Amino acid sequence: MSIELINIYNKLYNDSIQKIKSDQYEMDDQIDSSLDKRSGITLLVRPDEQVRHRILKFLADLQAIEPEQYYYPSSDMHITVMPIIACYEEFDLNQIVVQDYIDLIQKCLSSQKNITIKFKGITASPSCIMIQGFPQQQVLDELRNDMRTVFKASPLQQSIDKRYSLQTAHITVVRFRKPFTAKEEFLKILENFKDYDFGETTINELELVHNDWYLRDNFVKTLFRFKV
Repeated sequence: MSIELINIYNKLYNDSIQKIKSDQYEMDDQIDSSLDKRSGITLLVRPDEQVRHRILKFLADLQAIEPEQYYYPSSDMHITVMPIIACYEEFDLNQIVVQDYIDLIQKCLSSQKNITIKFKGITASPSCIMIQGFPQQQVLDELRNDMRTVFKASPLQQSIDKRYSLQTAHITVVRFRKPFTAKEEFLKILENFKDYDFGETTINELELVHNDWYLRDNFVKTLFRFKV
């Protein structure tokens, strides 16, 4: 596993756990809002059923003691390959020609090999809990770099790297939406799963989707599936 990724995840975890302990965590005030109109387009991949099943068991332990937090259902679990147009309120799918995006991504995938991602351990941010993903080859990094080059040289609307440069292959599985009521027990479960092996997935399909901020299945519309 990449030492660089391990260090990124560990720093995120240690910094965020301290913030949670000192009640400096961040609650999402839009996750239950019917007025949230943010949307965009994303290239993503999904963990296989075995990995999702292990994640759900972990989430069940957390949900038993902190039921008011937001737990991702199996259908919504994903790894973002690239947020091509980051979500914003005014975005309308009719503003773009989807085929142009498909063609550019296809160009980047023309020599692409399968991507294997190992999911081991958890990390955190001040607002969520994530499963750590470790790509087993350089393929994902190469694809992301190719997409950065191709999209930035094109006239297409895109916001790649505008918020941050994506380096990880994590799965967000919990978002904080209410004050903690059993914080110590919650943190204890996180520590127990710090190095848990959730399995690995070999990716042979990527999805281009129109999505809301949370990639919820009832909103997500698949625009194209790419085979690799």
